Amino acid sequence: MYVCVCNSVTDKDIHRAVMRGVRTFKELKHETEVATCCGKCAGCAKQVLKEAIHQHARDEHAVPSFGGLAAA
Repeated sequence: MYVCVCNSVTDKDIHRAVMRGVRTFKELKHETEVATCCGKCAGCAKQVLKEAIHQHARDEHAVPSFGGLAAA
């Protein structure tokens, strides 16, 4: 979905930015230009950023599985 219509920034763009190391809203604005025009998307962008960071943290701590068996 589009988070920032002015700069064509999607939720996937925000998730990709987090994968590249973005962790703050200031970094996100610099990386994607989200909320740098009218600013109406700032609240939504911050929420998507928060969710993306949490998801990335969960994914990094997940135990990989091989053929249905968890590697420990």
